[in-house]
Amino acid sequence: MASLNDKIDQLDPMRIPRHVAIIMDGNGRWAKEHGQERTFGHENGVSTVRQATEIASEVGVKYLTLYTFSTENWNRPQDEVDALMNLIVVSIEQQTPDLIKNNVRLTTIGNMERMPEYAASRLRKCMQDTSHCTGLVLCLALSYSSRWEIVEACRSIAREAASGTLNPDDIDDETLSRHLATSGMPDPDLLIRTGGDLRVSNYLLWQIAYSELYFTSKYWPDFTKEDFVDAIADFQSRERRYGKTSEQVNNDKEA
Repeated sequence: MASLNDKIDQLDPMRIPRHVAIIMDGNGRWAKEHGQERTFGHENGVSTVRQATEIASEVGVKYLTLYTFSTENWNRPQDEVDALMNLIVVSIEQQTPDLIKNNVRLTTIGNMERMPEYAASRLRKCMQDTSHCTGLVLCLALSYSSRWEIVEACRSIAREAASGTLNPDDIDDETLSRHLATSGMPDPDLLIRTGGDLRVSNYLLWQIAYSELYFTSKYWPDFTKEDFVDAIADFQSRERRYGKTSEQVNNDKEA
């Protein structure tokens, strides 16, 4: 079996996905299989976040966006929500020195107004502490859902149109993209989902229009650096046509 370094060496450095988005699923089921409470799975998933960040940075990914807490997650039992909020904040605070050491900048997308103030303020501090970093951008999707994001973008566009600063006839794809929470970030090239479910769960719906999708049955706490590299290798084996034919794609490469 090839080692991690061998797998990395086999990647085409010119075809590394610029932006990888991940749906980190399976923490609760992993915990249940280990005879533990759901929070045990979330706690073990933190280690996987650290490993994913490290390997993404190592292979040259520029943006890594993690579906950390959805707006739908607010409907979970309150004790689990409280535990998750505390875990997210504490783990990020603990990892901030390593993020700085590895030149990783932390950012978030989502409805931060719904976050408890203690959590939001401490996360803002971590983002400020890493704001000077110029390497990988680690983006946490917190209190996030794509439908919420698109509705908010539409409201913002409507306000500009109503004020006369935007001509409705000028609204196009780029207009909406600029008003999304991910404005300034490239769309994901690759979306990875762990845990075995084959759906995108209200995550970056606009942005993943042409993303390659990669599903694995592994639960998030079991997802390794090798698995991450395997996902990129699979991505590199695909032909991205964007509606064109294979012949057109090949002609574009030769031009």
